[in-house]
Amino acid sequence: MARDTEARLQSLGIRLPVVRTPTANYVQYARAGGLIFVAGQICQAEGHGFCMGKVGGSIDLATAQKAARVCGINILAVLASACDGDLDRVVRCVRLGGFVNVAPGFTDVPLVVNGASDLIVEVFGDAGRHARTAVGVAELPRGAAVEVDAIFELAS
Repeated sequence: MARDTEARLQSLGIRLPVVRTPTANYVQYARAGGLIFVAGQICQAEGHGFCMGKVGGSIDLATAQKAARVCGINILAVLASACDGDLDRVVRCVRLGGFVNVAPGFTDVPLVVNGASDLIVEVFGDAGRHARTAVGVAELPRGAAVEVDAIFELAS
């Protein structure tokens, strides 16, 4: 049964942002066979504020989960670019990696990364269920609260 991913995004009220040009020496995605590796995406996008700071410090859990969701939206924008705008080519999400800028003692890192994981499952259904890593870190680029990367399988 074919998915209509664009319609699902619209029903969720999601508008994919313009993919930003990297500011360092990397690309937004790399292809290896049928896999797309999406570079880490921070919690900044058109229409969403940039969430900076330490989760468990200046940033509470609910705000951090929303920031992780923004990272997921950025991942979807890069993925759409990688598959020429046709997200229905996505066979499945293979893996997400979540990195959370944490204050000392904050241990609910997996709950933060659920913001991105839940989004991917909302968009792709069972094909969005993935393996995952959730890691608390001391710092992230530009002071971001959350960064998420991903691997997807595409149909040819």
